[in-house]
Amino acid sequence: MEKSEKQWREQLSPEQFHVLREKGTERAFTGAYYDTKTAGSYRCAGCGSELFSSDDKYDSGTGWPSFSRPVAEDRVRTEDDNGLFQRRTEVLCSTCDGHLGHLFPDGPAPNGLRYCMNSAALKLEER
Repeated sequence: MEKSEKQWREQLSPEQFHVLREKGTERAFTGAYYDTKTAGSYRCAGCGSELFSSDDKYDSGTGWPSFSRPVAEDRVRTEDDNGLFQRRTEVLCSTCDGHLGHLFPDGPAPNGLRYCMNSAALKLEER
């Protein structure tokens, strides 16, 4: 999905643009979905692609929405992120390449993964 920076800025709020297009991070415990228990699908705020289900959301205590897995493996992709003097795994939307958050190996069983996402990168479609 190719859009110009101008098109993205027109479509997204300043915070969404910062997170999705500039790889920003919202402050912990400030995002709209970090403690949401509402059932539904979490879609990319940039392109609308379904990424995560509330069935796989859990309270990680980190202050960001956390999921044990995406709705399908091909909905997100990962890249090495060696910025800020850390080694992390960045999670991006497979459709629009928007930055969603990071993947950590400290999640619940059975896969032990924590998809730590930014609320600004997501839009909840309630069931």
